[in-house]
Amino acid sequence: MAVAESGSPSIPSIQSMSSIAPRVELRSLDTLWFQVAGTLCNLACTHCFVSCSPTNHTHEHMTLEQVEGYLREAAELGVKEYYFTGGEAFLNPQMEAILEATLRVGPASVLTNGLLLDPQRCQRLKALADASDYSLDIRISLDGYDAESNDAIRGPGTFERVLENIRHLHAVGINPVLTVTEVCEDAGSAAGKERFFALLRGLGLDKPRLKVLPVFHIGAEAERGGAYESWQRLREGEVAADDWEHLQCSSCRMVTDQGVWVCPILVNEPGGRMGEQLADTLDTFPLDHPACWTCHVEGVSCKT
Repeated sequence: MAVAESGSPSIPSIQSMSSIAPRVELRSLDTLWFQVAGTLCNLACTHCFVSCSPTNHTHEHMTLEQVEGYLREAAELGVKEYYFTGGEAFLNPQMEAILEATLRVGPASVLTNGLLLDPQRCQRLKALADASDYSLDIRISLDGYDAESNDAIRGPGTFERVLENIRHLHAVGINPVLTVTEVCEDAGSAAGKERFFALLRGLGLDKPRLKVLPVFHIGAEAERGGAYESWQRLREGEVAADDWEHLQCSSCRMVTDQGVWVCPILVNEPGGRMGEQLADTLDTFPLDHPACWTCHVEGVSCKT
């Protein structure tokens, strides 16, 4: 394997691997993601696979006009649900107007670090949800059972601030999904899940909701925990043609301010961009990035 100047192994590009990788078919475009805040975030989490931060302008905020254009196209293509992420979604000054437009056509979920959910915003989100026939879900990220473990990943003071804002959501009648990654020790075990459930019950949520996701060894996480090994790649024949349903790229696409990408994971990979409009992205896609290996082995879905 080639070695980069830094001394660490270099990772072959998507283009160089495409000839030996299986291809996934988009069976139906059920889910549309929006990188609505681009790669701008008020945190710089050490495990972020997109390397979001207050200074990362790889992708910029999307405008309400941009989102509405994709919503119209999505409706024509039969999209059933919409997800919003970043960066930090609520840094986008038009986020609530974007949600209002989305909730006219389908259910919406927002992935957030939870730091901008003050009581007034929570009340407005509840009003948006109550005014729509479709559901509004809020997913909040933590990466530890306590301040010591979480703040080592997400930054000083984040744990207590997030807990306080979960209380704000609960106060207006919104029950968020708590999302954690396996960077948190034992997060995926029965005991680990129970610890998070207990944490949420302690905040007053009598029906706690939890989603545990694996770690993608790209972006900031590649520096924190190590990059993928050379063997962690899919090869032709390793994904059967009838075994695509567990891969989110078989039913979703991701929109940023720069066009449409195959999935939420590969927005920093130039080969992940498939076109300008949704109609340009309905073809097959080669599973030739090491992150595709994680999706296949772990059965990853960022959906709730």
